[in-house]
Amino acid sequence: MQALVVHAVELAATLLSPLGDRWKHTIGVAHRAEHLASAVPDADRDTLVAAAWLHDIGYAVPDTGFHPLDGAIHLTRLTWPPRLCALVAHHSGARFTADVLGLTHLLAPYRHIDDPLSDALTHADQTTDPCGTLVPLSARLTEMLTRHGPTSANALAHPVRGPYLQAVADRVESRLSHG
Repeated sequence: MQALVVHAVELAATLLSPLGDRWKHTIGVAHRAEHLASAVPDADRDTLVAAAWLHDIGYAVPDTGFHPLDGAIHLTRLTWPPRLCALVAHHSGARFTADVLGLTHLLAPYRHIDDPLSDALTHADQTTDPCGTLVPLSARLTEMLTRHGPTSANALAHPVRGPYLQAVADRVESRLSHG
């Protein structure tokens, strides 16, 4: 295991293991990312797995109250690679929810790139339930909308975010079947 992944596991364990189900989810996402690694270029595989371990650390280090952004801010302060910070900031279509929350300007320093790496991280997160179990995207979206409620930022962003997440899933599944 590369040093980047080892450090990511250590930081995630320190911050998230006290959070119970959030830690279980993170372990599941990391394992899912390992499975999806063949959908990204070889050079990006360690970054994918490290980002999977770190994607939800913002729950443990609240700053703005928006966990993708809070995680990226924390990683930036710790001088993690900018690409990894951006992956955390933008995982799972965070930009759509940030728009609803009026936080788009705070995401601006973190460049979003629609590429196989970003897609694989999002797909790993969106096919892993809160307890770390592999689930279909549709089940995960239903669970998330139910958990957050109909007036939440996630629900308000869903008309745009939902189709984006489905397109991501389609791209990842296509890469896996052709890879």
